[in-house]
This record gives sequence, C-alpha cells and structure tokens, in this order.
Amino acid sequence: MDPLVIFTPSGKRGRFAAGTPVLTAARKLGVDLDSVCGGRGICSKCQVTPAYGEFSKHGVTVAPGALSEWNAVEARYDRIRGLAEGRRLGCQAQIMGDVVIDVPPESQVHRQVVRKDAAQRVIAMDPATRLYYVEVEEPDMHEPTGDLERLKRALAAQWDIDTAGLRVPLPVLARLQPALRKGGWKVTVALFSGHDEAGPRLLDIFPGFFEERLFGLAVDLGSTTIAANLCDLDTGEVVASAGAMNPQIRFGEDLMSRVSYSMMNPGGDAEMCAAVRGALDALTVEVASEAGIEPARILESVIVCNPVMHHLLLGIDPVELGQAPFALATSDSVSLDAHELDLAAMNPAGRIYILPCIAGHVGADAAAVALSEEPYLSDDLVLVVDVGTNAEIQLGDKTRVLACSSPTGPAFEGAQISAGQRAAPGAIERVEIDPDTREPRFKVIGCDLWSTEDGFAEAVAGVGITGICGSGIIEAVAELRIAGLLDPGGLIGSAEQTGTPRCVPDGRTHSYLLHDGSEGGGPVIRVTQGDIRAIQLAKSALYAGARLLMDEIGTDIVDRVVLAGAFGAHISPKHAMVLGMIPDCALDKVSSAGNAAGTGARIALASRAARAEIERRVHQIHKVETAIAPRFQEHFVAANAIPHATAPFTELRRAVHLPEVSFNTGGEGASGRRRRRRRAG
Repeated sequence: MDPLVIFTPSGKRGRFAAGTPVLTAARKLGVDLDSVCGGRGICSKCQVTPAYGEFSKHGVTVAPGALSEWNAVEARYDRIRGLAEGRRLGCQAQIMGDVVIDVPPESQVHRQVVRKDAAQRVIAMDPATRLYYVEVEEPDMHEPTGDLERLKRALAAQWDIDTAGLRVPLPVLARLQPALRKGGWKVTVALFSGHDEAGPRLLDIFPGFFEERLFGLAVDLGSTTIAANLCDLDTGEVVASAGAMNPQIRFGEDLMSRVSYSMMNPGGDAEMCAAVRGALDALTVEVASEAGIEPARILESVIVCNPVMHHLLLGIDPVELGQAPFALATSDSVSLDAHELDLAAMNPAGRIYILPCIAGHVGADAAAVALSEEPYLSDDLVLVVDVGTNAEIQLGDKTRVLACSSPTGPAFEGAQISAGQRAAPGAIERVEIDPDTREPRFKVIGCDLWSTEDGFAEAVAGVGITGICGSGIIEAVAELRIAGLLDPGGLIGSAEQTGTPRCVPDGRTHSYLLHDGSEGGGPVIRVTQGDIRAIQLAKSALYAGARLLMDEIGTDIVDRVVLAGAFGAHISPKHAMVLGMIPDCALDKVSSAGNAAGTGARIALASRAARAEIERRVHQIHKVETAIAPRFQEHFVAANAIPHATAPFTELRRAVHLPEVSFNTGGEGASGRRRRRRRAG
C-alpha cells in the first residue's frame, strides 16, 4: 500500500504515493498548512515537524526514513535563515513511508485562538517576591567584611529582615559588587520569601533606586493548550497574556497516548519534556514582548497542570500514571529554580512553584480550580466541572469535597468530528436551528454577525468558514434535538421523517447539512452520525463522573453547577443541559468560571497564604477513582441518551421543549414510529 500520512493536531490522514511532497498531501486532505511562495522553498511558511517512533493510537510505526533526505533547497534555507531542530519544509520533504506530521501553530493559515482569558477577580496580594531599597556601608580596611555581609546587615537594620539564612545564587553574587559601586552603595534588591522556606533568597539586585515593576508568570499547562498570564507582582494586574498549542500533541492528542508513547519509545519522555519546556520559554518571550519588558524582569512562575503534564514537565517518566494504582512521584507542591527546568527566558535566578496534586488523575490544575472556586467554603452543594480533554470534576460544600477525573477525549475541542477544528477564526462556534423551518443559522469566530444577517458573507470573506469547533458542535447537536431532527437515542432522521432536505443520506445513516460552501470553493459542513456518537461518548463520560460523586455523597440533585476551563467558558448552559453533559439543575444556577485553573494560578502567584491554604485543602479533598467504580459503566450507558435514558431532567424540561421522536425503526412521519409485524405461526 501507499504510505499513510497522519497530520496533527487536525487528525486528518490519507495514503499517498511515495515521493509526494508533504505540502501536496496537506492540500489534498484540507490540512491547514500555509505557503506563500507556491512551494518553491522560499517563504518557509510550510514548516512541519515529523515525529518518529511507535504510535499505538494511530496504529503506525514511523521509521527514520519516512521522509526524504534534506535536499539542496532546505540546506540553503537552513544555512541562510536557519531551521529549528527537527523542522522540515513541507514543500520539499517527500513522503517515503508511514509518517506522523505535526503542523505547528506558526505554519497554520488559521492560527489557533487559545481562549484562556484572565478572569477578573479580587486577590489579596501577598507576593513572595518584593523589592527593598537599602543603603549599604562602604568597605573599611579597619573592618574587613564582605559586601554581601554588609548588605545583609543593612537589610536587617533597615527592613527588619532576618538574613541569617539568606541564600544568594552565584550569578547574583557576581553582580553584587558592580551594582553597589554603580549605585553609590545604594541598591534595590528583589527578595523572595517563600511560605515554606526557612530564609529569603536574593533573586536580583539593581543599582540605586529601582522604580520599575517586577513580574510573575501564571501558567495553565494543559494537555492541548498552554496559557500564560504575565502579572505585576505588586498589584496582581494582568499586563499581558499569550496562549499556544501544547507541542506534545504530535506525540498523542490525549494523555494516555503520551504515556503510551513514553512506554514504547525509549527516551520518549525526555522528548516530550524538552518540547513543553521549549514552549514555556517561547511563551515567556512572547508575553514579555507584548508587555514591552525584558524577560529577565520575570522573577517567578506558578504552574498548574494535570498529573501527566506535571511529570513530563519535571522530567519524570509518567509510566506509573498509565497503570493502576496510578501513583504519582510526588503529590506535594514543588518549588525549584528556573534553571532546574531549563527555563532560560525568565530571570535565571527566578523561582518556580507548582501547586500540589490531588491524586493520580486529579492534578495541580484541579487544585487550582478548587483555589479559585472554593467549593470547600460553599453553603450550597456545588458541582465544578473543568471541561477539557480530560475532565476534572469536584462536588461538595463546606462539609465535604469529592473529586474525580473522567476521560472525555478531544471531541469537545473539535477533534474526532468530521468538520471539526479547534477554536480559530473561521470556525463555527454558535448554532441555532429553527424548530419550524429546520433551517440553521450560525456564527463563526472572528465575526459578530449571524449567517442569516446582512453583510455576513462580506464579513467572513477574509477568514472563510473553515469548520466547526467544540462549542459549535455541542450547540449543533443540542439544536438538532430541540428541533426534533435527532431522537433521544442520538439518531438523525431522514428527510422524509423530519420534513427537511437538510437531512441527507450518508451511507447507512443520515447527516444534517449545516453549511454548503462548495459553490465558492469552501467546505461542506455536516453534522454526521459519527459526530453525534463522538459527542455522546464524551458527554456520557462527563455525566457518569459527576453522577459517581453524587452517589458518594448520597444525592440526586445539586444546588448549582460551575463550568470551568477555556472550553467550559464558551459552553451554553442550555445546550450543555440538553445534551445531558451535566446533571439536571435550574439553568440560572449554571454559570461559567472561565479559566478557573488559570485564575487559581494567578491567586497562588499573588499570595503566599493562598499557597499554604491549597496545600492544606488538597489533603481534605477525597478522590473517587472512576476506573474501578462499579457503577461508572451503568451511569455511562444511561447517559448515552440525549439528555438521559432514565433521569427525568425536570428543571430542563421546564425551560426547553424536547420533541418525542424516534427514528430507530425508519418508519413514516416525524415520529418515525411504525408497528412491528407479528411473526407468523
């Protein structure tokens, strides 16, 4: 057979004759790979990164010769302008064998919009790093003491700081004498005083009175996206934000795929570690540039992440997290120097703090959500759902908090969907279907108009209509159910059953035609039966996890629901409830917390007391393991129905009418029912 090429992060694949350029294959598959020079090897827009090794998720093993050798064009480009290690030019590299190709964000025509915005929140400032201006005695031949010793004495005398255990990194010590003399024995020092450390650390020193601000970085390191907020360490203000796709996607879209890659490829954990550390460095430079500061002014970073990302960031093989009992190398918080993680962009003496993990599959990101939303202080029974590739769920009040993780997979983020893509300009993000005409209208990212409004075509001409993202597919499926085009079992009816020609045959099933851009050379976007199934599996896992926690507490109802996460912030509560993603609840009691994990990271960055608080609280949160829970499968199967096979969803039905239709038998009419024939005899 011809070689198989698989593109990430889109997941698109196909077979092509040996010798086919990667750019040609990408264009034929509709992969978002840029090129300005028409494949002449001049513009470098089509840079890609091939991945080698065994990929059990894709069922392929990529050999070293999967792509052609470097040619003269690539060599010339690398010599003159430079190619990053591992990169190839898609227009020059030819497919010679089965291969997995990652298209980095900078090579995509429609670059990802990583929507993890900093939520507005009042934070009690108690930063670990502060500036202190001191006047130091000049050296005296009659009192032979070192400059550092006299600096310590000045800090103690002028600021009442116990400097007996003061630690000074060697690079900072090397700058001490020049700074003192340049400042006329007056200097400003940046001291870090950790909540869990015996003495302060000298992170930086500035001649004279230093009036500039110092900064810290709050990082939400997700399996799919990374978000960084640059914060003023004095005020807590977010001064710049940046997001990027996690480059580890090329090793596997979900966490277990990455664990599997590490198991099957010696040194795979080190590859993934280096990739994510490089991405953090790049984000650090990006936010510093946006704020107009030198990266060396970033003296602290707080990082939150799930357990697998936690281990891969720290350089720990995550193999134990891939098998019971899912043991962490450490569940405590981790404090270290930036250079220990090879993070070279921020101040080399800078400090890194990683929040504690709750359990083997409930990580520091869940702890950050708890710090942000404080379910342990709630009078109401609150369900907090951090929706992502792997959902973290917390349920509780001030008497007790439970937590679990549920493997929802990447469908909610547009992966495994026929026309799916991650949130980027041109992606359909909102959908409505008229229940009478069965006609749709939609919004795309980058345009405020609905598709039925005047001027829509002109407004989207620049970006086009390229696909459908996670929030769009959720609304589309829910709207199909509300309009009576989808039955509770998840079947799309035929045109005859539904009364609309938009329900078109698709093999042995039917699809709903959402947008036909074929006349203008654009894509045809349908909601297929396969898309419905992918959403059913994802939402069933989410609901089953929440239901397990409710069983543990002994309740059938929750008082309120909080949807967290970058994706959770864009989910419509009504459509989430129609799908049955979350347990029944009054719609006005369902709210969005935005990127709660990122908010928790900002709180920890701003407050030493908050760090101590969450370290205490995580030991009080009880983990429920979904992998071994006897009732998980039962809840999962019942949740396959839309919204649910047995739960009445009384609150939802008060707000939304759900038609009673059935298309399983293929009978006549909108109901799709027909009588069964009795067997003769």
